[in-house]
Amino acid sequence: MSSEPILIWGAGAIGGTLGAYWARAGVPVKLVDIEAAHVEACRTRGLHVFGPVEEFTQFVPAATPAELTGTYSRIVLAVKAQATEAALAQLLPHLAPDGFILSAQNGLNEIAIAKHAGAARTMGCFVNFGADWHGPGEILFGNRAAVVVGEIDGTIQPRTREMFELLKIFEPKAVLTDNIWGYLWGKLAYGAMLFATALTTDSMTANFEDPRRTAAFVALGREVMAAARARKIVPIGFNGFDPECFMPEAPLVKAQASVAALAEFNRYTAKTHTGIYRDLAVRKRKTEIDPQIGIIVELAREAGVPTPALATLVALIHDIEDGKRPMAFETFQALLDKCA
Repeated sequence: MSSEPILIWGAGAIGGTLGAYWARAGVPVKLVDIEAAHVEACRTRGLHVFGPVEEFTQFVPAATPAELTGTYSRIVLAVKAQATEAALAQLLPHLAPDGFILSAQNGLNEIAIAKHAGAARTMGCFVNFGADWHGPGEILFGNRAAVVVGEIDGTIQPRTREMFELLKIFEPKAVLTDNIWGYLWGKLAYGAMLFATALTTDSMTANFEDPRRTAAFVALGREVMAAARARKIVPIGFNGFDPECFMPEAPLVKAQASVAALAEFNRYTAKTHTGIYRDLAVRKRKTEIDPQIGIIVELAREAGVPTPALATLVALIHDIEDGKRPMAFETFQALLDKCA
């Protein structure tokens, strides 16, 4: 493998965890983050990863975007989806002519990356492990889960295999795929449900096991699957989540059973609430609702697929962001009313 550092742009929950594991294994890494205090902590006292998976502190070279110099062949983009465009503007001058960007993000950010960097310089990645940034130099690693890597054109190249081997250092059960879009769309269905759990202050498990809310989760999953099918995407399941249960022709009982399985899966993680919840309730900032869920509404509209539940979810999250609605069951009820 190359001795050149892997540049990880965004050293929060996803990027920071990957960087700490790679650095501990002796893989050259450099973190980039806009939080100066976090950068200073990583390179001085070390990045502290804690939680039920394991606990360790690892010194990792780090810089702010203004401090960064040089070019890199391998850049892992791990910023929030809504920060993708701004991050690309800053990192592209640091991307080597023969280099690539791997999107370790939630959503369909590979579309934006390919637009700005070129499809040949874009690699897809699916991550589902639970982690939260808790402050400068502090990341909670809540649970292990699926990690998948693949080229956006479906090929398997030497660089894809290299990144696969690197990701196995972090997640031994990592998967190399020729259908990364299938994994990404599969997670979009799950992701829509996770956004719905942030309409209240309840945990993920409390949301998924409440029979009053099941209809909303089923409606959201079915709308994402209908959009995927219209766009000729074959979604792939992960960590017990089966997209087939939410296909239009699937029996309702299967979709209900899948929601119940999500309650059980999330029952055993130290990350009881989503990063979406933390954005709204703790960090008081905008969420990834537009680049993650809003984009599905747009892509579905292009394909002639109605998405009333997804569109309502986007509007409700915006209302919470703007202080117009509380994080409470009454807000979730507004989603249920649309799904009736």
